[in-house]
Order: sequence, then structure tokens, then C-alpha cells
Amino acid sequence: MIDLQNKVALITGGSKGIGRSIVQAFAKSGAIVCFVARNPETARKLVDEIRLTGAVCDFYQADVGDADQCESVVREVIKQHGKIDILVNNAGITDDNLIVRMKKESWDRVLNVNLSSLFNMSKAVMRPMMKNKYGRIINMSSVVAITGNPGQVNYASAKAGIIGFTKSLAKEVASRNITVNAIAPGYIQSDMTDNLTEQQQQAMLNTIPMHRMGKPEDIANSALFLASSLADYITGTTLHVNGGMI
Repeated sequence: MIDLQNKVALITGGSKGIGRSIVQAFAKSGAIVCFVARNPETARKLVDEIRLTGAVCDFYQADVGDADQCESVVREVIKQHGKIDILVNNAGITDDNLIVRMKKESWDRVLNVNLSSLFNMSKAVMRPMMKNKYGRIINMSSVVAITGNPGQVNYASAKAGIIGFTKSLAKEVASRNITVNAIAPGYIQSDMTDNLTEQQQQAMLNTIPMHRMGKPEDIANSALFLASSLADYITGTTLHVNGGMI
């Protein structure tokens, strides 16, 4: 059991899917969990669920693509809990299309939410983490950052950018005892994959040597490891969690 007692974690995109599993895993490990989400109804249900276990959990509604809103969230978390030890940049969206049909708005929106949000949130937490001489930043990339994917030039570009961002920031802040790592999930079971046809699901499984999709818990456990003392000497790396796809 990984112990995150007295650690304050801030997670973006925390109300559903992988983010929800990360919130649950961190809370179970004793962390004070704060998360950012856009849907207040879904978020409040998760807060109530976590608090019933006796854990501390708070929700902040914000657009992580907006730097001012990110700074406001960080100020509020520090005001309430005194510090931020762990930042998980998990928020992400897709807006798929072939490039000949993709609108500039779709490119800008996906890059803003999936990549610029890392700059916004990481910059906002950096001075407090440097002051405390401690921090764990975990960024959510994707297997498509390495493989590419037709119809996802915006998404794959953003996720590839996350790997470069992670390596660069890790070198900037390593001397301050702040680690920066990325996780690159493969195909993870979700509402979206559940809605695929049997033929589509089988085609997806054929690309995975383990012949199964991952679960959100698989990614949450990886984040838990990188946030823990077990990963104190790991920084600037990308952990591939994909069932052997690459």
C-alpha cells in the first residue's frame, strides 16, 4: 500500500475516466485530493463519494486552458490546504478529423486543453513547489504520441508535445527536488470504447499483445507509483502503460 498521507494532490480532469480513478486511488492512499473538472454535477457526486470514506476531497470548476483560472485554482488550494505536493495534468479532449477536413478551431482547442494546460498548471504550482523544495508533476500523454493515428494530428501532436515538455521541465527543476514524469496510456476501457462495435473492438485488441484493453485503474496505479517515494529518483521519463503495444 502506497502511503500519501499529508500530501496535497491537485488533479485536472478528475471527474470521470482515468482522472476519476486517479482521484479515488490517491484518496485511498491518504492524500488530500483536490481536482479540477468542467461538469459540476458529476464532480460533486465524486466529492460526496470520496468524503464518505473519510478522505478529504475538494472540487474546483475551471477551464485549464485559461492561465488565469489555473492560477486562481492553485491559490485557492494553497489557501485551503497550505501547499500542493502533487500535480497530475490529466485533462484532455479529442476532436478528430482528417487534416483536409479539420478546422483551425479544432486544432487550437485540442492543443490548448491537452498541451497549453500543462504550461498553465505547472507554471502556477512551480513557485510554491520550489519554495517547499518538493514536488511531483505527472503529465498524461498517450501511445499515439509515439505511433501517430489517422484523424488525430491535433491530439497526437499535443500528446507528443507533452513528452518534450516533461523532459525539459524535469531538467529545469530537478535540483529543487521536483520530479516531472509522463504516463502514456494505450487503449483504455471507457464509455467511448464500450460503444464501439464488436468488429471495431476486435481490431483494436489485435494491436495489443496482451489482447485486452487497459483499465482506468491501471493508469491510476502508475500515477500513484510516480507520486510516491518509490519514484524519488525517477524524473524526465515516460511510463508506457499499453499492454505491450510499443
